[in-house]
This record gives sequence, C-alpha cells and structure tokens, in this order.
Amino acid sequence: MRLLAHLLCALPLVWLGGLAALDRLGANPVEAAIRFTGDWGLRILLLSLAVTPLRQVAGLSALAPYRRMLGLWGFAYAVTHLLGYVVFDQFFDWDNIGHEILKHKFITAGMAAFTLLVPLAVTSTQGMIKRMGGGAWRRLHRLVYVAVPLAALHYIWMVKAGRTQPSIYLAIALLLLLCRWVYAWRR
Repeated sequence: MRLLAHLLCALPLVWLGGLAALDRLGANPVEAAIRFTGDWGLRILLLSLAVTPLRQVAGLSALAPYRRMLGLWGFAYAVTHLLGYVVFDQFFDWDNIGHEILKHKFITAGMAAFTLLVPLAVTSTQGMIKRMGGGAWRRLHRLVYVAVPLAALHYIWMVKAGRTQPSIYLAIALLLLLCRWVYAWRR
C-alpha cells in the first residue's frame, strides 16, 4: 500500500512531464508548470492534514502511517513550485525575487508558507523525532497549521479571477483545523 501511495503522489509529476514532452502546457508553459506544481503541493498538504481528523472521526487509523509521507510529498511539490519560479520564471534574479516578495502579498504568503514547511521536512525522519523527543517534534510540526492556510491564501491572492477553487482549498484547510481543535477540546 505504501508503494501505491507513493506512485499516486508521483503521478501528477509524470502527467506534467508528459504534457511538457508533448508541448501541451499552453502559451506560457513555465507559468502552467509552476501553477500545476503549486496546486498539487497544496492538495497533497491538505490530504496530509485530513489524515488525523479522518482517523479521529471516522476511525480510519490505518491512514496514520501515510500522514508524514503525504506531508513530504506536499513539500516536494512545494519545492518544485518554488524552483520553477526561481529558475525558470526569475532566472535566479535574487534582487528581483526579493523585490517581488516585498511587493506582492501573494508571494510574501507563499514564501512564508514555504519557510514554515522547511523545518517540518528536515525533521521528518525517525532519527530527528528521536533526537528532538516526541513532544518537541509535535510542537514544531504544528507549524503546518499556519503553513497550509498561508499556502491557500497565496493561491487566493495570486489569481486575478476565478477564486472559487482556491477559496475551497482555504475552506477545507480551515475546516480540518477546526476539526482538530474541536476534537482536542472535547478530550
């Protein structure tokens, strides 16, 4: 099952590669690829956030081992999204990237979300959990509760029209966080 889960998470990248190979990314392939990887990063991060509420509410405890894997796949898509922006959109123009981060609130939110995800990815090994201790590790990983809504805001603020899909993602993120809060409050 873990192999199948990894394959399913990798499938959008294979799809993107196929679209690129067939020159089917539209008039602005760089923008299409950046958006595609950002969309999938957010979707997979939302799936990782959904594991605990599904486990708690629906009793689907078999999903627990997939939470960290999904988080790391979501981070991988976020890295690919950011690299697409830095390498193919900005051509490593660090001055302009810094200017854009300060100028555009959607880029500010996206960079803040990514920055919060970095320590989570770095500490997602069994060795790091052991070194940090379970309590400290869990406290650090609560940053995801800020990072995912920030990523959804990044998406909402980025689009100029058609905000329905990004708004749905934000609503899902907030609903999942509310479920966690209600469950923790009831205990």
